[in-house]
Amino acid sequence: MGDTVSQKKRYALIGTGGRSALFYTSIAKDFKNTSTLVAICDTNQTRLNYAKANIEALGHEPVPTYLAADFDLMIKEAKPDEVIVTTIDRTHHTYIVRALELGCNVITEKPMTIDVPQCNEILSAVDRTNQRVRVTFNYRYAPHNTKIFEVIRSGAISTVTSIHFEWMLNTSHGADYFRRWHRDARNSGGLLVHKSTHHFDLINFWLQSRPKTVYAQGDLKFYGKKNAEERGVTQFYSRAHGSEAAKNDPFALHLDENPQLKSLYLDAEHEDGYFRDQSVFGDGISIEDTMNVLVRYENSAVLTYSLTAYAPWEGFRVSFNGTGGRLEAEIVESSYVNSGGEQSLEGAAESITLLLRPLFQEPRKIEIVQGAGGHGGGDNVLLRDLFGEDEPDEYMRAASHIDGAASILTGVAANRSIRTGQVINVKDILDLP
Repeated sequence: MGDTVSQKKRYALIGTGGRSALFYTSIAKDFKNTSTLVAICDTNQTRLNYAKANIEALGHEPVPTYLAADFDLMIKEAKPDEVIVTTIDRTHHTYIVRALELGCNVITEKPMTIDVPQCNEILSAVDRTNQRVRVTFNYRYAPHNTKIFEVIRSGAISTVTSIHFEWMLNTSHGADYFRRWHRDARNSGGLLVHKSTHHFDLINFWLQSRPKTVYAQGDLKFYGKKNAEERGVTQFYSRAHGSEAAKNDPFALHLDENPQLKSLYLDAEHEDGYFRDQSVFGDGISIEDTMNVLVRYENSAVLTYSLTAYAPWEGFRVSFNGTGGRLEAEIVESSYVNSGGEQSLEGAAESITLLLRPLFQEPRKIEIVQGAGGHGGGDNVLLRDLFGEDEPDEYMRAASHIDGAASILTGVAANRSIRTGQVINVKDILDLP
C-alpha cells in the first residue's frame, strides 16, 4: 500500500479521554503507512486540543477537531472510512449507530454498550446498513490467553466441564473505577458490564460457546462512605484537589501531580464540571465492588466467577476442569491508574504460570512467550490486527458486534439476577443469531 493519504484508510475518533491515546498514537506513530486520522471529536474542547497536540507531536499532519454536537458534520467533511468510539460507555451506541447510518464502519472500545435496548439498536443498525462493527477485546490477543485457547482447542483436557475464574483489581486500579464516571451504574452498567465484559468474552472465546443461564450476587463492601464509616473513618472529602483531608489518603488521586491527568481532566473540568479525582469513600456510588456469578453455557460447561475491586494484587487465576484433565493459569498484572502513566504498561503481565495436569500423567508447565506492551501484550497484537496489513488469524480473535453483544449479556443478566435474586435465562433477555 502506498504512502499517499488517499490510499490510506481514513479514521475519525470520538472520545479523547484516557483510552483514546492507544488508538491515535498507534495510527500516528506505528501505522502511518496504512492509516491516517482525519478528525477527532469530543464534548470537551480542552481535551480535544490536548489530543490534537499529542497527535501532531508524533509527526501526523494537522487534524481537525469537532465538538460532539457536530458529529454528523465531521463525517460529512472529513469523510472517514471508519469511526473509533472511545467515549463513556453509555454513549457508545449513539455514535456507533450514527456512524453506521452515515456509511462508516466502526471500531469501538469495550463494552460495546451497557444494556439490551442499546444493544438492539446496534444490532438493527448493522443489519440495515451492512456496515461492520469491531469490538476491541485486547485480552483475546494476549499471548497467554491465546495459548489457553490453543490448549483447550487441542483437546488436551478433552471436554471442558467447569471453569473457576477469579479476577482481582487492586487498590490502585480497582479504586480508580470508584473515582470517575464508572462509579455511576447509569454510565457504565457496573463492573459486571464495564470490566467483566473482558472476562466473559474470554470465556465465550475459550469455550466457543455462549451463556445460557446466569445467577449472581453483588454488593458494595469496601468503597463508599457507609463502609468507611463502619471501619472508623471520620475524615471525608468529595474530591482530592484542594482537600486537606485527601493529602494523607492513599486512595486519593492528585491530578496536579501528573502532567497527563492534569491536561486531560483538571485543566478541562471548567468546560463540563467532570471531576476525575472523586473520593472512593464518598456518597453516590451505585456500582458493586464484590461480585460472584454462576453461569451455565450452551455447551453445558459451568463457570464460577468472582470479581474483587480492592485486592492487594492485580491479575487473575483461572482453572478449567475437563474429562481429560485440568488446566490452571495465574497471571499477575502490573498496577496502574488509567492515563496515569505510560499506556504500554497498563495491565502488563509481570508473571505468568500455565500448568497442564492431564489425567494419569505428571503435570507439565506450558511455556509462554510474553508479549511486550499493555494488557499482557494484547494491545500491540490487537493494534496490528486493526491498523496493519490484512493477515489471516488462525485463532479468529477479531470480535464482531455479535461477540460484543454476547460478552455483555452475562453481565446484564448478572445485574438483573442481583436485583431480583432469580436465575436469569439469557435468551429471555436477548436471543442472538
